[in-house]
Amino acid sequence: MKKTQNILVLRDVLIPGGRIADITISNGLVKHVGATGKADQEISCNGKIVLPAGTDLHVHMRDGVQKNKETWESGTKSAVAGGITVVVDQPNTIPPLTTPELINKRMMLASSQAYSRFAINGGVTGEADLAGMWQAGVFAFGETFVGPSSYGEAVSTEVLSRMMKEVACFNALMTIHAEQVTEGQNYSLSDHDNLRPISGEVKVIQDILDLNSTDKGCNLYFCHLSSADALRAIPDGTAIREVTPHHLFLSFEKFEPDDVYGKVNPPLRSETVRRELFSCWNKIDVIGSDHAPHTVQDKNQEFFKAPSGIPGVETMIPLLMSQVMDKKISILDIITKTSWKPSEVLGIRKAGYLPGERADFAIYPDELTTITTEFLHSAAGWSPYEGMKAVFPEQTILGGEIVYDSGDFFRPESSGDTPNSQLWFPGRGYYL
Repeated sequence: MKKTQNILVLRDVLIPGGRIADITISNGLVKHVGATGKADQEISCNGKIVLPAGTDLHVHMRDGVQKNKETWESGTKSAVAGGITVVVDQPNTIPPLTTPELINKRMMLASSQAYSRFAINGGVTGEADLAGMWQAGVFAFGETFVGPSSYGEAVSTEVLSRMMKEVACFNALMTIHAEQVTEGQNYSLSDHDNLRPISGEVKVIQDILDLNSTDKGCNLYFCHLSSADALRAIPDGTAIREVTPHHLFLSFEKFEPDDVYGKVNPPLRSETVRRELFSCWNKIDVIGSDHAPHTVQDKNQEFFKAPSGIPGVETMIPLLMSQVMDKKISILDIITKTSWKPSEVLGIRKAGYLPGERADFAIYPDELTTITTEFLHSAAGWSPYEGMKAVFPEQTILGGEIVYDSGDFFRPESSGDTPNSQLWFPGRGYYL
């Protein structure tokens, strides 16, 4: 028997542009915008800020042998508590995701736990089965490390060139971690910055663009660009440009010199570089969290031994909302860079206010709060943004179902542990 679809109505939504209207939701989609009648459930949005929920194209959900750092349950709870209903998992897991069998196993694990929708990327190594993973449903290939990082080995130019040609045959997307790593001591955040310099980031970007400069080049996505120079090195329209909240909001000068909680790849830069990056806001296509959780125990080592990575999926949009309150960016900026453009890149129906659009929303109060680690949900158990101002959602809606409500979580009814789980977004190459 077909399940009866409940009708949810969001009352008195202030839509960007100034219109106030009711939004009627049924069967996972927006059905009507304007005055409406009875509903099975209503939410008053008067005085609230209602945004299409975020799509985070860059998370590391760990799990498996790294479940102490994060699980799909804790990581996706963290996502929906931060107003994000779609996450894209990176392949530098243990073991790395390089075969269709591993992709399927990862999808099943995620489907059994997730509170959000998700997609999965495939790893790029000399031995990776790109064609098999493409048919198994990966969204993209990468994060491809052109510079080593925690649990990610750098690929050679020869391998990269060969893999880029194969990815181009699928008309698929390759995501790039652009860094050069030099030799030297690494005992502080400024050391870390010097060892992975901006000049190296720019050089790798230019090399990748040159390597891809043919009529049959692959689609490119540059992850976590850490400087204005890196942004400017990518001509408009040649690749997707992603920037993280930690490079927008944090500099190494905001930490003690040897504070391992600020260690990340690419490194936090100087305050001057951070400000210049923010000044290039209009060149940023996508904001992605690069949520890369490590536990307090993982981090509490000598600086040169401590792993790089920062948890951030839950705080990404709330931090940006604080900038709206300060009138430094607009609501439409946040929607475009965290929801609409990422959905376009992923190739899914966008979340939005119009009939036929995906009914994923986050409802925010019109007031600032302070980030406090004890109220966050990542298994990492810490945040580099502790004490900073943010605006967290009160409720998050996925396909017309409330999945987060003032600290309480509810797995969507569309969840499941089958290959056809409605929470999983398979890539365009998926072959049943």
